[in-house]
Amino acid sequence: MHNTHISGQLRVLHGALIDIATVMNRPQRDEAMIREAGIKLDRALFPLLVLIERRGPIGVVELADRVGRDYTTVSRQVAKLDELGLIDRRESPSDKRVREAVATVTGKAMTDRIDAARERIFRSIFGSWEERDIDDLVRLMRKFADTIKEEPAEAPE
Repeated sequence: MHNTHISGQLRVLHGALIDIATVMNRPQRDEAMIREAGIKLDRALFPLLVLIERRGPIGVVELADRVGRDYTTVSRQVAKLDELGLIDRRESPSDKRVREAVATVTGKAMTDRIDAARERIFRSIFGSWEERDIDDLVRLMRKFADTIKEEPAEAPE
């Protein structure tokens, strides 16, 4: 890594990540996705269902950590998803004290509709992009995501 080059780019990269996170976390964005998918689901439950379907089985503590919400709030929301028949809760095979959430067939069908809506939305966003640019973005975002997951939260000394 060239320190001079990366130093000049870090502020731009950080700004882009803030812009992306801001847009992705807007309640209106989730509401638009729910409308586009043609589903009936409380906006607060939407990201939890998607994460459970993608990362499940998953415990409530890990789920709360991933979405940056309080454990008790996420626990109530997971109970609501369970009541709606979108997830099942079961004992963790590795730790009997932990109850994990996993998407049901109905929950998976709902996330499939969300995926189709997301694809329609992203196709319009990337409509003017070159195929190579999309491939590069996907490859580099995956590389960045994999690398950042491995890094400790504290800055090296």
